[in-house]
Amino acid sequence: MCDVNIFRFIEGAKRAQGLTVIIDVFRAFSLECYLYDMDVERIRPVGTIEEACSLKHDIQNSVLIGERHGKKCDGFDYGNSPSSILRKDVAGKTIIHTTSAGTQGIVNAVHASEIITGSLVNAKAVAEYIISRQPQMVSLVCMGNGGVRLAPEDELCAEYIKSILEGREFLDMEQKINSLKKNGGEHFFDKSRQNIFPEADFYMCVKYNKFPFVITIDKDEIGFIANRKNVLEETTATLSAQVKRPLERV
Repeated sequence: MCDVNIFRFIEGAKRAQGLTVIIDVFRAFSLECYLYDMDVERIRPVGTIEEACSLKHDIQNSVLIGERHGKKCDGFDYGNSPSSILRKDVAGKTIIHTTSAGTQGIVNAVHASEIITGSLVNAKAVAEYIISRQPQMVSLVCMGNGGVRLAPEDELCAEYIKSILEGREFLDMEQKINSLKKNGGEHFFDKSRQNIFPEADFYMCVKYNKFPFVITIDKDEIGFIANRKNVLEETTATLSAQVKRPLERV
């Protein structure tokens, strides 16, 4: 269907071209899916803590969510933990989100023709969206830990998405996810770090294909916007455009 390449880390995001998927399973882009499921109004991903705080000052009814080295940023409303966020605190509000890896991939994907985010919780929807867009080139960027170190969960997500795009069967998904408990997600089971990495986060982030939507990245005069887009709507729009093209040429 198209040329699919896997890149890694912040440097990989800088090299990515075509339709680019920035992948962060633990926890940035799993969290953003859960936030939209909590009925937030919109999400604004940013690169720096300073920019996040500035936007908080400028945008009414906004919530600061973010981490550095896994820990909640000083002065922020929430860290990067999906199990810790309460719907009543975020529903109907603008989320300003900054992380060590995921949002860094967004701001550094300067050569991408289109950016969407990816995680296990919406991996199939991501693949279906890409198929509907029919791009010539796809870049899957595994952001890793801190944007600089390999993360097995991001690698798994990328390989799973790629297998769907290439029409290949992907075997032993449950077994591969279970292996993350000791290889990639072990910090969620460290009793001394539950205040930063709750065990519940692990299980929320590995519920693959839970959500039928993707998160697309746009930009306005303020900065980046991460928008929820239902895959069915995108597929219908693409098919409609394909039907209309011959009529437009008559």
